[in-house]
Amino acid sequence: MPTLAWQRGGTFLDQRDLKHDPLDKYVPAYWRDVTWKRFTDEMMPGLLHDPLELRKKYFAANLQLVGAMHRAGVPFLAGTDAAPGVYIMPGFSLHDELANFVEAGFTPMESLRTATSGPAKFLGLENSYGSVEAGKIADLVLLSANPLNDIHNTKKITAVIVNGRLFDRPALDRILKQVESAAKRNGARVRANPKTAATSTVFSRTNRTANTPERQP
Repeated sequence: MPTLAWQRGGTFLDQRDLKHDPLDKYVPAYWRDVTWKRFTDEMMPGLLHDPLELRKKYFAANLQLVGAMHRAGVPFLAGTDAAPGVYIMPGFSLHDELANFVEAGFTPMESLRTATSGPAKFLGLENSYGSVEAGKIADLVLLSANPLNDIHNTKKITAVIVNGRLFDRPALDRILKQVESAAKRNGARVRANPKTAATSTVFSRTNRTANTPERQP
């Protein structure tokens, strides 16, 4: 699990326009204004010590290493170190990691396996997860375009099935609106009482919504 999304984000932190990140509206204020700010302040002096061209070579070398290990038969799993990474967003960043694997030399199918059959095999759950087969638990993401043609098509989600429960696109959009609203409430609490807000995050409060059946297929 090389966490390339985390490496890319940290290596080029000074090059990112985080204030205009479209995902900012989903970020708990405490993450953005306290935790990520502290990480950024700690990382930036050392980061700026190295010229941008050197950092580009460093990250390219990471991609080459991952590609070489993959060609040598080393198995990989997808992961992003979401919460500690500055603007490495839970869920969303997994799509970035799949694209990073392709950039490192994986085929789109090989990249997809790092987040599907690979984890199922690693966890010893191949009989229940990891592939679409009769009798297995229905955890699926349905797309409007083929990710084998372009790995970025994993972001074109039309529906999600979680443990047999169907969330169509309108249902997913409602969940995102709830996350956005929770992030705004979290921001108000941070401004009113930073110590209390430190113990609460948007995503823990919205997990109940995500696990509520929207429609039975």
